[in-house]
Amino acid sequence: MFMTKLMSMHAARTYLAALSMCLAGCTTAGSPTARAQVPAGGPSLVVLGIAQDGGVPQAGSFGDPRWDDASRAHEVVSLGIVDPRSGKRWMIDATPDFRRQSLELYRASRGAPKPVVDGIFLTHAHMGHYTGLMFLGHESIGAKSLPVYAMPRMAEFLRTNGPWSQLVKYDNIALMPLAAGEPVRLADDLTVTPITVPHRQEFSEVVAFRIAGPARSALWLPDIDSWEEWDRQGTRFEGVLRTVDIAYIDATFFANGEIPGRDMTGFPHPFVSHTIERLSALPAEERAKIRFIHFNHSNPALDPASAARAAIRDAGMQVADEGEVETLFAYERPRWMR
Repeated sequence: MFMTKLMSMHAARTYLAALSMCLAGCTTAGSPTARAQVPAGGPSLVVLGIAQDGGVPQAGSFGDPRWDDASRAHEVVSLGIVDPRSGKRWMIDATPDFRRQSLELYRASRGAPKPVVDGIFLTHAHMGHYTGLMFLGHESIGAKSLPVYAMPRMAEFLRTNGPWSQLVKYDNIALMPLAAGEPVRLADDLTVTPITVPHRQEFSEVVAFRIAGPARSALWLPDIDSWEEWDRQGTRFEGVLRTVDIAYIDATFFANGEIPGRDMTGFPHPFVSHTIERLSALPAEERAKIRFIHFNHSNPALDPASAARAAIRDAGMQVADEGEVETLFAYERPRWMR
C-alpha cells in the first residue's frame, strides 16, 4: 500500500515537472504568473500582452471589478521572440508593463538574466508601444547599447525628444535603422520585416512586423486605421494573411455602440465585427490564422463567456492568450499535450 502511494506520488511529480516545461501550444489565460516555456529546438513567439495602450483595466476606471481580479486583468500588447539555439530573446514594443513582460519573457525563454533582452522592435510612437524604454535608463536597468530597431521618424523622435534622447546620449540604447520591406536577420533562418500600415502618425511611422522562422511565420499588427485604407494604399490584408501561419491583429473595439454615448464610426481601428464580416468568405484554414490582440478595456470580447467571444469562435478565429507560445520551426507536441 505504501509503495503504491509512493509510486503515485512519483507519477504526479513527474507529470507536474513535465507540465512546468509547458511546450508550444500550451496557453494560460488571464493570470500573469503562470506562463508557458518555449521548446528548445528553434525560435518561438511568446504573447506578452493583449491590451490596448492603456491596459485592462484602464486608469480612472475606478469601478472596474478587474482591479480586484488579476485573472481578468491584461497587460499592454507586446510580443516576445525567443531563439533557444543562441540563447537570445527580443521584444516587439516596450510597453508601460515592461517590467513584468521582460520577466515573463526571461522565464519563458529560460535564458540568461543579462541582458534583459537582446533587442526591441518598435511599431510606432503611441503611448503603449515605446514608453517602456524608460526602464532602460540609469534610474532603472542602466542598459548598455541595447539595440532598439526603429523606422526613420521613430528613431528621430527618440533622438531629439527628452527623456528618450537621454537614453541615446548615455548609450543606454543603440538605435538600429529599419526600412519598410527590408528584413532584419536575427539568425540565418529567423527574420523580422517591417510593413507600413495606415494609422495616426503624429510622431512616427506605423508598422506591423512579419516574423519568419525556419518553418512558420507570423504577422504582428496591433494598430491600423482600417483594412479599406490599406487596400487604397495597395496592400490587401487577405494577401498578407496568405503569407503567414498566424496573424495577430488589431481588435481594439468590437462594434459601434461599445462606448456609450459615442459615435464610433470614425474611430481609427477596424471593428472586430467588421473584420469577421470581411473575412467570412475566406477558407476556414485562413480564418483560423487570426488571433485578436490590442483590446480596449471596453471590448466585450475580453470576457470568454460573452456573446462577442462566441461570435469570434463561430467565425473560426481566436483571441490571443497572454503567455501563449507559438513555434516558428517544425515541431510536434508530445501526445499527452495534444
